[in-house]
Amino acid sequence: MADLTEQEFDRVLAVNTKGPLHAMQRAAGLMSRGGRIVNISTMTTVWASPGESAYAASKAALEQLTIVAAKELGERGITVNAVSPGPTDTDFLRGAVPPSALEAAASMIPLGRLGAPEDVADVVAFLVSDQARWVTGQNVRVTGGLV
Repeated sequence: MADLTEQEFDRVLAVNTKGPLHAMQRAAGLMSRGGRIVNISTMTTVWASPGESAYAASKAALEQLTIVAAKELGERGITVNAVSPGPTDTDFLRGAVPPSALEAAASMIPLGRLGAPEDVADVVAFLVSDQARWVTGQNVRVTGGLV
């Protein structure tokens, strides 16, 4: 946290908070009744590690924006939710985290494995479906039970 410059913090906020806010505003102006907005957050808002202060704060802000947008857009029948993935087996994660740490993470997850991109995509698909018409303002944690 101490090594984070103001410019670095602003960049993280721009990508993780301001960008989605502007996207929601634009989408809301174009959507008709029954529209769906799904933001992507992270489990880091409830399980942060050293060095993740800006990232965790920016995603926590996104979660709050999701709740407010759900209340503002509800009268138009538009739902707004967030999905917070846990450790997900992607090329990015494999490039950033040593194999031993990935194994350790998987061993801490009650379902015994890292998530797959499909695990997250399936939850997003549900939230944009008609079956989720009564779900709004929620943050669905897709973490295999980690948090």
